[in-house]
Amino acid sequence: MSRRRSRSASARVGRPVGRRRVVLAFWVLAGLAIVLRAVQVQVLQAEVWRDLAENQQQRTVKVPAARGAILDRNGAPLAVSQERIKVAIAPREVGDADATETRLVEALGISRSEARSAVRSSRKWKYVAGDFAPSVREGLEGLAGVHTERMVRRVYPAGLRGTQLLGSIIDGKALGGIEETFDAILAGAAGEEVSARDGYGREIPGETWTVRPPVPGGSVTLTLDLDVQEIAAEALQSQIEHTNAAGGDLLVVDPRTGEILAMVSLRSDGQPGLSVVNTPYEPGSTFKPITLVALLERGLMQLSDSIDTGNGSWTIHGRTVHDVHAGGKMTLADVLRVSSNVGVAKAAQRLSAREQYETMRDFGFGSYTGVPLAGEVRGTLRAPSQWSAQSAVSHAIGYEVGVTPIQMTMAYAALANGGTLLEPLLIREVRDPSGSVVREDRKRVVRRVASEDVTRAIREVLVDVVEDGTGTRAQMSMFRVAGKSGTARAYGVGGYEVGAYYSSFVGFFPADDPQLVVYVKLDRPRGGYYGGSVAAPVTLATLESILAAHGTPLDRGALVKTSRRQARRSPVSSPFRFAGRDAGNDDAHSSAEAWAALPTPDPAVAVAPSEGALRVPDVRGLSSRVAVRRLHASGFRVRWSGEGVVTGTRPTIGSVRTAGDTIFIVAAPRNGSRDPRP
Repeated sequence: MSRRRSRSASARVGRPVGRRRVVLAFWVLAGLAIVLRAVQVQVLQAEVWRDLAENQQQRTVKVPAARGAILDRNGAPLAVSQERIKVAIAPREVGDADATETRLVEALGISRSEARSAVRSSRKWKYVAGDFAPSVREGLEGLAGVHTERMVRRVYPAGLRGTQLLGSIIDGKALGGIEETFDAILAGAAGEEVSARDGYGREIPGETWTVRPPVPGGSVTLTLDLDVQEIAAEALQSQIEHTNAAGGDLLVVDPRTGEILAMVSLRSDGQPGLSVVNTPYEPGSTFKPITLVALLERGLMQLSDSIDTGNGSWTIHGRTVHDVHAGGKMTLADVLRVSSNVGVAKAAQRLSAREQYETMRDFGFGSYTGVPLAGEVRGTLRAPSQWSAQSAVSHAIGYEVGVTPIQMTMAYAALANGGTLLEPLLIREVRDPSGSVVREDRKRVVRRVASEDVTRAIREVLVDVVEDGTGTRAQMSMFRVAGKSGTARAYGVGGYEVGAYYSSFVGFFPADDPQLVVYVKLDRPRGGYYGGSVAAPVTLATLESILAAHGTPLDRGALVKTSRRQARRSPVSSPFRFAGRDAGNDDAHSSAEAWAALPTPDPAVAVAPSEGALRVPDVRGLSSRVAVRRLHASGFRVRWSGEGVVTGTRPTIGSVRTAGDTIFIVAAPRNGSRDPRP
């Protein structure tokens, strides 16, 4: 019995000790777990938890950089970035709703109902419609529940928004044109901004810091002249509407340097394109001077040589070539002047296939011109081994060869400058964000394609084309214009379209010392379709408007000398005709000397009525495009700000100015965009 009691007592004593050991082990393990967890959180995962805490207490956002400007040759902005502010309301964070509404109305210029809708919305977050000037931040500073967001939008002060020449910015990405080609320079580098937040994730007013400021992009200066671009666009759009054409192209190039002063492609609905570089066509008769150059350069014919065009019809290798009128025997010069298909085709028989091909190739056909725009095509120029028996005749008169407007323009520039093919220049200079010039394009000679004697002889025939041939509607009164019209059948799906034509005219001015080459093409005009009747007048209107604008890149001293020589040949009373003006106003100046010496006027200075003075027309209520066209047609130079409906001009409507003065037009802002500044 005593032994049993002894064992029972020992068991009772051992149980508490065992429990204590278990409890002790538990606490030791728990403490060890806490220590290990602390090491894990504070040492191994310290950075992760630190980042999580920072994300709860602050917000880091990218600050968009201002995209660099695209400028014309004179520094006029074609595309620039504009800082704007988006305003968002977090209704649950708003303290005094009435006071907040009042501040919004005062700072943003919105209605009381708009402010109330945003402040008392049931949504967690609501943007105020539109965007605002950066100055609104001051009026909203410290206002609980009101948040501002900086944004940078692309604006096009010259009205070239969305053109494929400049390209566009969609969702921050550059698409097409200059924007895409030079995106690396223009884009800039985004910055970084940090704002403090409270325990509920709400932004603390005034607690925002710039960690890394945004770096604006560099700039690209084009060879385009904004005045010439506007003139070209209006002249082309007007003729597209007048002829119900499917579209058209117009280029203005300086043949001395290859600089592109204007580049316009439009469709019938007024939408811009880029067919000047990406849409080849068969040129027709504007190609004939190239055939004559091939003959004269090789001494195979002279312009005085006689060709029998018969009754205006000639059959060769199963193909019949027709002329509009029977010509009989005529010189090679007259063949070009009256644009005889039979005469040129017969003359071309003296050329071998290789000689004909080499001349076309040397003038740049079938090759890239080098213009810095994505999408340029080479056109079509097949090697002689791929020609049919009829190809030589077809090529001679501008068929079986696909050329782009830019190729044809540069070919005529070579005829104008004495036989040198130049690379078209669209970029004048590129500057990096620091302002340093990183690219500067200058005249680039591709090759010599003809001698000066030959091109001089061809130029004289092209003057005859304008004065007494197929291009008489491009004549000017004081200066000689050289040029050639072309009318070619339009090729569609399945073959040539019935009654569809490309109507073109390429001319250079003044013929004696060319400063400008003007190329015009209309796509499928309705009614009259000959290039001399529908395209040549656009050349004339463009040249007259360029002369009326004093800021355009013309060597006026050289023009005075040219006009004197022309006056001695054929004196006239009026040196200029301005497009769209009444006959009684044609004598704007009594002599070319007086016109050339006229200083650029100051728009702020009044001009007394005098001979040749003009009144500023009433363009209020018109669209910017129509207003610009009307002012250009009246002989004025134009600048404008804003988009939409014209609200006024400086100088004012009805004031008296001199032809070539600058008129500033102001248009109402587009809907959905507000600027509270007065």
